[in-house]
Amino acid sequence: MLRNRVRELRAKHHWTQSDLAERIGATRQTIGMIEKGDYAPSVTLALKIAHVFSVSLEEVFWLESEAKLND
Repeated sequence: MLRNRVRELRAKHHWTQSDLAERIGATRQTIGMIEKGDYAPSVTLALKIAHVFSVSLEEVFWLESEAKLND
């Protein structure tokens, strides 16, 4: 399962879901679904999210199985 830190990073920047959506060309609903883990973004959208937060893709998204290996 794909996990993410979108909500955490968004809060750190004091952005609403709508703010982030506008910055990456998505809808607020899409951001909400990504944050809940109900939607896996396309590579393009994932890269846009990482770019607006100025972090690597891996700092935003990871596979749950990878997290278990690192514990």
